[in-house]
Amino acid sequence: STLCTYVSSSTMPTLFTDPRSGGVKKSSGVNVLPIVSTTWAKVRDDINTEVDWLIASFDGSSKTDITIVASGSGGVEGCAAALPENMACYGGCRLHRNGRFVTFFYVPEGTPVMQRGRASMFKNGVFNVLEGSDCEIEMKPGLTEDQI
Repeated sequence: STLCTYVSSSTMPTLFTDPRSGGVKKSSGVNVLPIVSTTWAKVRDDINTEVDWLIASFDGSSKTDITIVASGSGGVEGCAAALPENMACYGGCRLHRNGRFVTFFYVPEGTPVMQRGRASMFKNGVFNVLEGSDCEIEMKPGLTEDQI
C-alpha cells in the first residue's frame, strides 16, 4: 500500500505520494495509431504470408504519434534491410523456424538526441500494442534469423 501524507494549505489538502512507490504514475504520452495494431494482426495471422514484419516510428514531424513506416515479407532479414537510417523505431517479426514472434527497439547512430529520449520513453506503450511477442531482440542492419 502507498503511504500518503496530507499537507494542509489554505485551499485544499495536497496529496503527496511516497517516493518509494515510484511517485505519481503518468502516461508516457505516446499515441500508437490504429494502423500499427492492424498491421501487427497481419504479421500474427497464420494464413497471411504477405506481411511477416513491421517497423513503426514517428508519424512525420509528430512527437507523439507512432505509425507504420515499413512492413513486408522476408522475416528478420527483410526487416533488418528496411531499418531507417536516422530515426528511432520499434518493430516486430515472425520467426520462420518456429512461427514465434519477436519485437525490437532500434535507435541508429544518426537519431536526433531529443527523439532518442522520447522514443525510449514510449517503448513500453508501443510494445503493449505488439502483444503476443516471446521476447525482444537486438535488431540491427544485416541481422539474420540464425543470429537470434
